[in-house]
Amino acid sequence: MSDLPSAIHPDILPRLDPEYVAIHNTHIAHRVPPHTIPWHPDIRKAPYIPGGSPIRTVGAVKDISLQNCKIRAFIPEGTPPPEGWPVLLYIHGGGWTLGSIDTLNSFISRQCKENNCVSVALDYRLAPENPYPAAVEDTVDALKFIYYNGKAEFNANVNKIAVGGSSSGGNLAAIACLKAQELTPPIPIIFQLLIVPGNDNTASVADGRYPSWKECQNTVWLSEGRMMWFRNMYLPDPATWTEPDNSPIFASDDVLAKVPPAFISVCELDILRDEGIAYGEKLKSLGVKVEAKVYPRASHQILGMDAALKVGKQQADDAIKAVGDAFKAA
Repeated sequence: MSDLPSAIHPDILPRLDPEYVAIHNTHIAHRVPPHTIPWHPDIRKAPYIPGGSPIRTVGAVKDISLQNCKIRAFIPEGTPPPEGWPVLLYIHGGGWTLGSIDTLNSFISRQCKENNCVSVALDYRLAPENPYPAAVEDTVDALKFIYYNGKAEFNANVNKIAVGGSSSGGNLAAIACLKAQELTPPIPIIFQLLIVPGNDNTASVADGRYPSWKECQNTVWLSEGRMMWFRNMYLPDPATWTEPDNSPIFASDDVLAKVPPAFISVCELDILRDEGIAYGEKLKSLGVKVEAKVYPRASHQILGMDAALKVGKQQADDAIKAVGDAFKAA
């Protein structure tokens, strides 16, 4: 097993959830990690993470083309409340390089069904063909479309917009909460769901601020090599790494103090764990309501394995509840 291209590193194996180890050895260990081969767009055709739950049946699904990207709205069954459905804009992961409008549709449709909200998937432009700032621009365009057209397009209550995302999508969701304040008029966002987010694109193995980078440099799925490959695809100019549009943890305290309440979900064996925790602590220090949870013995991609892993289902269940509670409180 150890000679397979994605074999679990011996540093990581004893610390991983045994339920995950069995699935990895059967379905992932033989895969060639994308960062170890020359770039080609066909890398995006690789099989998705195994063990995901099915897409839920909702009232309607509507694909809409925007200026440079697309969105897919999952619309609840039944009659909307008089003020309209609340909305969750959810942004997929994949290191700003992989993923599509189909990524995590099971989770996004579940948000729609269980929280009676319009749940919107964003198909943003990907690096390296479209590096920074394309993904940020598309995120803001989608947010503006929902705010200005959501009522007409899918009976949205545009005063109840939440944003969320996984990994690079969590990075973009956090940035959306900063950019929304800069718009004229500002767009109100009531909640942010940040699942395994990347919040500091200056982080490295040599960085004492985030021990998880060294501790998990050989972890499964998102190793140091793969994370740096993603970063260099999306952010080829290191001079941009400290900009808040890439690393929201570097936004000014004045701006960060105005972001909405957050649920930050990180995994113990994820290289990004400590920057997610640090972002939550910074927001808390500025008076923002934050709930953060670390999922033990778990790796970066467990949300996409919610049908196969107990810890993946727990992460998904917690995220569903967090968004539902936010809509009820708003």
